[in-house]
Amino acid sequence: MIKRSIMNQILARMNNKKIIIIMGPRQVGKTTLAREIERELNVKSLWLNGDEPDTRNQLTNVTSTQLKSLIGNNKVVFIDEAQRITNIGLTLKLIADNLSDIQVIATGSSSFELSNEIKEPLTGRKIEYFLFPLSLSELCDHSSQIEETRLLEYRMIYGYYPEIVTNPGEENLMLNEISESYLYKDVLATGKIKKPAALERLLQAIALQLGKEVSFNELGQLIGVDNQTVERWVDILEKSYVIFRLRSFCRNVRNELKKSRKIYFYDNGIRNAIIKNFNPLALRQDVGELWENFLISERMKYNQRHEKLTNNFFWKSNTQKEIDFIEEYGGNIFAYEFKWNPNKTIKFPSSFIRSYPEAKTEIINRTNFTDFIL
Repeated sequence: MIKRSIMNQILARMNNKKIIIIMGPRQVGKTTLAREIERELNVKSLWLNGDEPDTRNQLTNVTSTQLKSLIGNNKVVFIDEAQRITNIGLTLKLIADNLSDIQVIATGSSSFELSNEIKEPLTGRKIEYFLFPLSLSELCDHSSQIEETRLLEYRMIYGYYPEIVTNPGEENLMLNEISESYLYKDVLATGKIKKPAALERLLQAIALQLGKEVSFNELGQLIGVDNQTVERWVDILEKSYVIFRLRSFCRNVRNELKKSRKIYFYDNGIRNAIIKNFNPLALRQDVGELWENFLISERMKYNQRHEKLTNNFFWKSNTQKEIDFIEEYGGNIFAYEFKWNPNKTIKFPSSFIRSYPEAKTEIINRTNFTDFIL
């Protein structure tokens, strides 16, 4: 069993009268994590699965009296796939307000359903956690840093979904299954997307523009929908944890771009499955883009592990000078350039240095990347 680093954070916040919400993409191990927490606590607990129709009925439009009867003398209640339960936020609020000695841990794979349902009812009553796919750090703890460094190119192609990591030799089949069967499940379940084929083309177009600025208007023209629809679909894909956006960094400096954005994937393997390309790095033209996506997603896991709340950006000027990744943290600016080839010499744009002389700059390549993400 590969231990998830977020588990210790969750255990440390148990019994503080807050509902614990664990969200993340499908198939990243939320249920497995909840089961591990259950074993670690070793107290009388109740497990409820939102995929079961009778469970949904029990937890929909329920009274506090009915909840007390259902929970009985259990100390911890686990609600898996909580987004499937209508008005789950109100149900959780009733538990928090009327059964304050009960610890609730709820999991959900769809933020646009679960977050919207819980945001208002659970204001001040919840702690949210995001479960990423496995991280390099977690696998180093499980095996060794030497072994994981040897597997770097493999991970850049196949990613870190638990099922992929634990079933070597079946990567292509499993990634295709995840991308085709699970990836769109939450998105299409909203009922707001009537053209699944166009949605698939949109994801393919985004995947092929990895690490580049994207235009909603150009994407719309490419797949045959208007740019407002593209923006709405991108928002849904982001809220279902398939992709995430980086905005351009700007502090009202005249020559910086203010409204541009780049789109990345939470997992390299999912991105490669979408474009059906699992070729080794030696045969690819997108090694730099894969390296960039890998480092940014792993850095997000790093920041979560260290409980650092950062603002993340990229930077580009009107003269087309770029910096791959900007972190703003504690009032400081950290600028990073990502290069797969450690022998490539680069310089940070002088216009950026002049505008932000206090910024710390660093080039991340294959020789020092572990310092950046471990």
